[in-house]
Amino acid sequence: MSIDISKESKMTWTGAARLVDPQLSIRRGFLYVAENRIKNMLKWWPAIVAFGIGNPTLYLLSIGIGIGSLVDSSLGPNAIDGVSYLTFLAPALLATAGIQGASDEVTWPTMEGFVWDRTFFSMNSTAITGKQIVNGVMLAAMARCVLQVFMYELCLLAFGAITWESVPILLLVSSTAGLGFAAIMLAFSANIKDDDDGVFALVGRFVITPMFMFSGTFYPITSMPIYLQWIGWISPQWHATNLGRAMFYGMPVEPWLLILHWSVMLAMAVVGFSWAHRVFERRLSK
Repeated sequence: MSIDISKESKMTWTGAARLVDPQLSIRRGFLYVAENRIKNMLKWWPAIVAFGIGNPTLYLLSIGIGIGSLVDSSLGPNAIDGVSYLTFLAPALLATAGIQGASDEVTWPTMEGFVWDRTFFSMNSTAITGKQIVNGVMLAAMARCVLQVFMYELCLLAFGAITWESVPILLLVSSTAGLGFAAIMLAFSANIKDDDDGVFALVGRFVITPMFMFSGTFYPITSMPIYLQWIGWISPQWHATNLGRAMFYGMPVEPWLLILHWSVMLAMAVVGFSWAHRVFERRLSK
């Protein structure tokens, strides 16, 4: 005996759209991208942890304690800004960790997504947009950035270079520097068709290394010749270092300069995101 479904007034149909909200999945696209990147990172977690702990330990032993003891003995234990050399150095090392940790996750992984395994194109063939891919990649990069800075802070705490009270603000400052620089590097990396010419190696030698050396990391930027100080002025490393020192141990900084430090790092993030969104959408549309 057949039943005429159309006459069964009490029977209702609950379709997939009622069971699963497709718009919710679409809005969460950037989270799926971040999840994918973080799962890839977890494959290399021993190397990430070893680098995050080993690198700061070596720096602290060789420069912070080794050279620092010579500086303190010759100039006095509180000769630089009224603090020890290790304390003076700590915010700069944390800014470096933030910048390096975030940028590592937006350079080679971007080449992977566009060239080597083309996962960005696979993602974009679904409802995930180019902007969501950018946001997801940056979210994963910031997860590594925060982790790397925090591990560095634990090492600094062990050596007595910082206090527990300073951990949150130094983490925020260093992560903001990482965000600004990584956003610019993501957009730059998305423009690279291949790395046969060693573009990233050139960036490391002629951008990151000078930024590290000439941004007041090991000595006040004012002790350098004026024709070299401009490297620090445009570097997120210097802005984060100065800001961290001011907010950690009270290094004298004019209020307008504090605002400038935050503004430069956040402006880099805004410009980088906007640039990366355009590059990703253009490249994925081809």
